[in-house]
This record gives sequence, structure tokens and C-alpha cells, in this order.
Amino acid sequence: MQEGEAAMASLAEVRVEEAEPMENESQARPEELRLLEALLFASSEPLDTATLAKRMPEGVDVKAALEQLQADYASRGVNLVRVANKWTFRTAGDLSWLMTRESHETRRLSRAAIEVLAIIAYHQPVTRAEIEEIRGVVTSKGTLDVLLETGWIKPRGRRKTPGRPLTFGTTEEFLSQFTLEQLGDLPGLEELKGTGLLDSRLPTGFSVPTPSDDPALREDEDPLEPGEELDLALAPAVEPETPPEGGEGGSEE
Repeated sequence: MQEGEAAMASLAEVRVEEAEPMENESQARPEELRLLEALLFASSEPLDTATLAKRMPEGVDVKAALEQLQADYASRGVNLVRVANKWTFRTAGDLSWLMTRESHETRRLSRAAIEVLAIIAYHQPVTRAEIEEIRGVVTSKGTLDVLLETGWIKPRGRRKTPGRPLTFGTTEEFLSQFTLEQLGDLPGLEELKGTGLLDSRLPTGFSVPTPSDDPALREDEDPLEPGEELDLALAPAVEPETPPEGGEGGSEE
């Protein structure tokens, strides 16, 4: 009987010793990771590193802590992702179907809208007349309407040329929608060829611009006036003085 009690006591000690590392592991979780988790979960919008650093104790390597937290959540139901150089928690990609609502209505962009969006993304800042010159057709009011409503593009400023036309650029919503950290992550010439979006037999000297994430106005741009109406962006544009190469421009479908 005594031998049985001793065996039971020994087994209990082993089980306690095995449980202790789990408890210690929980207690040893770095405090900076817990603080970052709390800040990111509580925020209703993505936060950049500078904003997070202001709320963290001095001496904390916020960048390293974010990378560690991202690794910790890589295999979980929610992942820590960076969008437009800001950090946020999102449902893991393979579980996104759980959040889909049957009432959600998907709006497909027209071919014209996709072309205009691509031109703005790669060539920004760009005016309506410049978009038309690149496409070779007149851009309808409805096309820009749709893109402005999605929140993927916005007026940046006004070009310092006669008529002071508006310049357009993409937004953080655009990066978020297409899961891009920065505009530089857009596919380049070889990637576009590989996906079949560009003909492999392109004219000599053809290139794809490298888009810039710099939000600052260029030297040839003026800032928008305070309270300027967005309707100005959709006013009829003056036809480009120089028609596109290869013939006169037509109308978009």
C-alpha cells in the first residue's frame, strides 16, 4: 500500500513539473508584444510604426517587436499584416470565406475603368487629358465617377499648365483592396508578360513606369484650394492638343 502511495506521489510530481514550463512560458511573454497586441486590436484603423512607437515604453524596438508578433500570428486565425506601411490584424486569407455575407454585392469594373485605374496607378500624378492620350480614347465622366466612388483614386492637386487641370493619384484604400504594402509592389513589365496581360511582342523601347508612393506634390503641381468641390474633377476635359500616336482618338466603349 505504501509503495502504491509513493508511486502516485511520484507521478503527481512529474505531472506538476511538466505543467510548470507552460505556465512559465505564458508569464515570460514579452510585455512589448502584449502592448502592441492591445494597441492594434483596439484601433479601428491600421497604425503606422511611428504612431505605435509613441505609445510604447522608451527603448523598445517597435519594428523588431512587430516582426515577432507577425511571426507569432502567422499560423493563427487572424494574421498581422502591413498595408500601405501600416499594421493591422486581419482574418487569415484561407478563412476569409467565414466573414462573407450572402447580401454582399460585387460590382465588376468595366474594361474602361480598369484601364483608367491602371494608368493612374502607374503614371500618377496624371491628368484626365494625359489619361486620354495614353489610352487613345476619350474618358467618360462615368468612368472617373465609379473610381472616385470606390475611394481608390482621388484628386491630388492641379497641374501648373493652362486650365490648371486636376491631377489624380491612388489612395490607401487602393493598396488595401489589392493587398499591397506599397505601389512599388505592383507587377513590372516581366510579371505582366508572364501573366499574359501584355503581349510578349511589344514595340521596341516599351516600358512600364515605376510608380511612386511619395504623397508630396510635384514641382509642376499646385495644391487644391480649401473647400474645392469634387465636381470640378468630373467637368468635361479639353481634348489633348496632340493626338495619340497611330491615329486620332475615338470614344471609349
